[in-house]
Amino acid sequence: MHTQGIGFWLAQRRLKNPGKTAVVFGDVELTYRQMADAADHVAAALWHRGIRRGDAVAYIGENSPQFLQVMFAVAQLGAVFVPVNTRLAGPEMEHVLVDSGARALVLDPEFLDRAMAGVQTGRIAHVIVTGEGLPEHPGLARLVADAPVGHTIAEVGLDDPAAIIYTSGTTGRPKGAVLSHGNLTWVALNCIVDYDVVSTDVSLMISPLFHVASLGMGALPVVLKGATLVLEKGFEPGRALAQIQRHGVTMLSGVPTTYQMLADHPDWAATDLSTLQKLTCGGSAVPTRILNAYEERGLSFSQGYGMTETSPGATSLAPSMTREKQGSVGLPHFFTEVRITDEHGDVVPRGTVGEIEISGPNVFLGYHGQPEATAAAFTDDHWFRSGDLGYLDADGYLYIADRLKDMIISGGENIYPAEVESLISDIEGISGVAVVGVPDDRWGEVPWAVVTVKEGAEVDTEIVRSRLDGVLARYKLPKNVVVVEDLPRTASGKVRKADLRARFGEGR
Repeated sequence: MHTQGIGFWLAQRRLKNPGKTAVVFGDVELTYRQMADAADHVAAALWHRGIRRGDAVAYIGENSPQFLQVMFAVAQLGAVFVPVNTRLAGPEMEHVLVDSGARALVLDPEFLDRAMAGVQTGRIAHVIVTGEGLPEHPGLARLVADAPVGHTIAEVGLDDPAAIIYTSGTTGRPKGAVLSHGNLTWVALNCIVDYDVVSTDVSLMISPLFHVASLGMGALPVVLKGATLVLEKGFEPGRALAQIQRHGVTMLSGVPTTYQMLADHPDWAATDLSTLQKLTCGGSAVPTRILNAYEERGLSFSQGYGMTETSPGATSLAPSMTREKQGSVGLPHFFTEVRITDEHGDVVPRGTVGEIEISGPNVFLGYHGQPEATAAAFTDDHWFRSGDLGYLDADGYLYIADRLKDMIISGGENIYPAEVESLISDIEGISGVAVVGVPDDRWGEVPWAVVTVKEGAEVDTEIVRSRLDGVLARYKLPKNVVVVEDLPRTASGKVRKADLRARFGEGR
């Protein structure tokens, strides 16, 4: 084998399962032969425009077959794929395009205006729009049709860069996490082993592929096993329920919010969910009310923990342990290790809260162009420092205490917001919650709860405090409860707590 990279995956599937449906997108069904042929043509079009090994190729677009075709084409060339969050504002897109040093940009035409500042200030030599194109920019479909046959497939090793995926940016400017071909291969294998992905699976992708969880733990394991992807351009709960029934979906992944929206939809009770076998949930712990709603339909979750830097999976909790180990994010993935250390870097006993550190072939290479940040992210023995607090129970199951940066110190006492949030989330009428520290003259910081509520519900500070009083220490009780229409979230569904701290902490 001349290449060990992910670029040969579609070619292997074309050889082994040429007629198998690889992708369903609306009314279009594409076989593995068609997907592999399309990726070859895209690679040829890029190669004849000078894209070579190590060049970065950015992509801005919603879920579509073209997203995957471009990604696998870029991998064939030994180039580096840079998926860009479509929800970013223009200056944020500019940062990603300039910071990554992208030499080419493929994008859906509706994002062109937002991306132009990055095109003009960066190193981008080629701007290609999906579809037939625009007068000033060639279309991917036409370039593929006109591309001369043949291109050089790079010899790629597992340690070579495959993608730069930018962190959610919950603090500071997003950093580009460099993921290798090996990182993406091993995270896919972890999913195949721990989630029992099989070739007959049909996976509905309701989360955006530009997010590392959807890509690394959603699409790639399915392709590696030769199963089928049903791609949704965006998430709409009624349509997602219809797709589950129409295509006999067996796998679904999301965050608690998406699962709640599905269960709250009027079509929930009438939708045939009998084919669903594997539900995976990340981003935060699944609230009890969501567990109950799905268990009433005979469904349970695999929950997990990870981050962009671990491609992203680090741990998983099997559905059989959902109740017995409720609140846990599970055991380390099969090819991954987790340990807990104190402030001196020493491993702590089971049950002791400390920093979560992760090791394994799914751990990233480093931050693009930031050697100091990369060095700071690893211990001397090369374990990744997650920046998260947690502990392992007697059986080795991981529990998250909180982000180091999100921990609230009030009057010298440490408050872990996740603990408070998990209890508030189960209060009737509350649909979303984030607990953040707000400056206080007396205590330094005090916790505030920022919540969203269901239509018609009434929630205030006294209701929340009365429910938690006696359950939590009084210093952990929110000093104020603010009701908002929506919580600001990253593409992965995580609440942007820095935004909330900035909004409610100003002037206090």
